Amino acid sequence: MPTAETPSADRGRDTAGGPAGSTDGPADSTGGPADAATLAWTAMQAFVTAQDRRGRLRDELDLGPLRLELLLRLADGPMTLREVAVLIGADPPSATLAVDKMQARGFVERTPHPDDNRRKLVHLTPAGRVAARAGHRVMTDPPPAVAALSPADLARLTDLLALLRPEPPAP
Repeated sequence: MPTAETPSADRGRDTAGGPAGSTDGPADSTGGPADAATLAWTAMQAFVTAQDRRGRLRDELDLGPLRLELLLRLADGPMTLREVAVLIGADPPSATLAVDKMQARGFVERTPHPDDNRRKLVHLTPAGRVAARAGHRVMTDPPPAVAALSPADLARLTDLLALLRPEPPAP
């Protein structure tokens, strides 16, 4: 177990020089002090979960995240039913049912594929474009707590979050 003298312990130090959470912080499940990374991760999870974007998406548009993703992708151009199936992670019959439901709501339409009359292309309708924009807004508009941050705090938050981005995979 790292001690205060070991280099690995330096990563978990707070600004006062002691181990993070070593004095007044909550205990972890083993009864010891919770480390700063666990506290930060728990706080981030609680904040994001409290925003309930999926619930708003369902309440406002009666859509789930995969169907919104489909609408957003269709805004870039039509897709075959096979491409839809891959996008939503479903077999072709399930993708057909999902497209049927979206078509019944007026969000998409099917047209014959120009190169193969046995296949269909799924296109976004004007109502589907409106729903895609509204869904994108629901998922991307900042919550009030973030919008209320000062420009300096937003810059700091953005810089910290940039440190958390996964490294691109090696070629």
